[in-house]
Order: sequence, then structure tokens, then C-alpha cells
Amino acid sequence: MKKRKYLDIIRNPLELLRTKKVLQVNPTIAPERKEPEEIKIIVYEFDKNRSECIIVNSVEDCFHFLNTTSNTWINVDGLKKVEVEKICNHFGIHQLITEDILSIGQRPKMDDINGLVFCLLYMLYFNEADSGVETEQISIILGKNFVISFQEDATRDVFNGLRDKIKVAGSKVRQNGSDFLFYSLIDLIVDHFYVVMEKLGEKIEGLEEDIMRNPSQRSLVKINMLRKEMIVLKRSIAPVREIINGILRGESDLIEERTEKYFKDVYDHIIQANDLAENYRDMMMNLQDLYLNTVNLKLNEVMKVMAIVTCLLAPATVIGGIFGMNFETIPLLHNHWGFFISVGLMLLIPVWMIIAFKKRGWF
Repeated sequence: MKKRKYLDIIRNPLELLRTKKVLQVNPTIAPERKEPEEIKIIVYEFDKNRSECIIVNSVEDCFHFLNTTSNTWINVDGLKKVEVEKICNHFGIHQLITEDILSIGQRPKMDDINGLVFCLLYMLYFNEADSGVETEQISIILGKNFVISFQEDATRDVFNGLRDKIKVAGSKVRQNGSDFLFYSLIDLIVDHFYVVMEKLGEKIEGLEEDIMRNPSQRSLVKINMLRKEMIVLKRSIAPVREIINGILRGESDLIEERTEKYFKDVYDHIIQANDLAENYRDMMMNLQDLYLNTVNLKLNEVMKVMAIVTCLLAPATVIGGIFGMNFETIPLLHNHWGFFISVGLMLLIPVWMIIAFKKRGWF
């Protein structure tokens, strides 16, 4: 029964599916994403004096925001191929960028094509139910006086704080141009990396305590599960450094000089997040070593006790073997006190051995 329980832990079907999802990603394969029945488009139009939130009923209704003088954020929730292509064609977005938006499993990247700055990266979420890191691909395009963001999931994102700031008249996002809005979106994504890493850090600390108290096969399974989540985390965070570096080194006229210092701040944050992810990965390797060392230590303690018991029983075995030999003449064999003397030796010798072992510090 215990063997079957152990195999159920190791051969968890969900764990095997997670491994396949983490390690087998091929961006050259045509996407198999299930298209939503409808997409949700919300437009935020604002400047220093006013702000307006508009829920667009059709893709065509957002086309006139291309030539507005105020700042515009077009947030598209749900990737429907036909609708996304219409938006991209109208706003002059290159076909390669359109393909990247609709793709699955792309590495985070940054491009400057046709006078537009394009960033593809991942928003991270922590699933408390299965202690897993969930990713959502997001594409952000910066144009003159507009920013377009394409999200996969319409039910969640990390931009609520930015939406609130757009409503405040004196906020920085209202006082600056579309490049600052572009920075704000990326900054919120990067800042949320720390929220996910904090949750993972708590799981790692809890697992470390469990291993110190009572290591088991389940502890090893948890270590392997967290290592897979660290792969997802590292794969999503590490390339963002190149994205921010590309924006800073680029010569796009859309990024004003006064906004570059904000991107430098994001660059510092992503370096710190990357270093923290490396530290977590090292901690997972140390946890695996800690588990193996703890298991070996417990095994050594068991072997030590067994060796001591064997040594203590050795004199009794020898004495019993001597008096059990088939010789006619054995000292004390027919003595009235012979049995009591042999039993006394069997008890006294182990007691003397325990005292000698204690003095030598063997246990």
C-alpha cells in the first residue's frame, strides 16, 4: 500500500503535464489558441485637462483614435485573429508584429518597425491552489499619441493602478505623453514580478522547514515542482532586461529624452528581479542537497543504533555459543551457579561497553 502511495506521488499526471508545458515550447508551430467568442476593447483617451473611458462595441469604432492629438490607450482583451488583424492593418502595424501578437510561446522581445515600438512580454500570476506560476502573454505597441495593448485574458491584469491614475487630473501619466504611458505599462508588469517571487519565496521557506523537520518523498516532489516554476519565472524575467536595454539604446523619436530616466529605473528593477530569480534557483538546488543530506543523516542514525545494538548483543552471543558447544567438559557446565554467572556476564559486559562508548564519545 505504501509503495502504491509513493508511486502515486511521483507519477502525478498533473505534474507530468506541467513538465511538458514548461519544457516543450516551439514558437514555430502554428498557434492552437482557442479564440474567444468576442473581444473586449476599452479605450482611455486623456490629456492634462480631461480623461475619458470608452467601451468600444466594434473594432472599427476605435479607428478614429489614430489621428487624435490627446493620448490614447487602446486595451484589447481577447485575441481574435480577424479583429486583431483589422486593428494592426489600420494602425500601420507590420505583419511580423501581427504574427507575434497572435503567436504562442514567444520569447519576450522588442522591435522598432515602421516607426512603432513593439514589446512582447509576460504578465505573471501566482496560483495559490497548486503553487504554480501562471503566465499571460501581452503585446504593447507605442505609436504617436497612442498605445495599444493586446491581452489574452479579459478577466485579470496588473493595470488597475494605472487606470486609477488616469482618472486623477494631476497624475504624471496625465501630464506626460504616450511614451510615459508605455513606460507605465511595462513598469507595472515588472513590479508584479516581485509579488510572484515573494509568494514563491514563502513556499521555498516553508518547504525548507518541512525538510528540516520531517523529510519525505513528498518533499522531493515539492522540490521538483518548485524547480519547474523557477524555470517559468526565469524564462519570463530574464529577456525583459534585453527589452528595456533595447528601448534605451534605440533611436526612436517616440521615446522622449525626459522619459529615458524612467526606463533606466525599470532596467534597475529588472536586473534586481533577475538576480533574485537566480538566488531562488540556487536555493532550490541547496534544498535538494539539504533533503539528500537529511535523509542520509537519518539513515546514518538508524545504522548507528543498529550497530550499537549488534555490538551489545555480541558478548551474549559469544557466551551463549560457548556454553552451547557439544563438549563433555566445559567449565561451570554442571555448576549450580553456572547459569546465573553466564547471564550476569551477558548483562555486565554490555553495561561496561556502554560506559566505554560514552567515554569515547561514540554516541
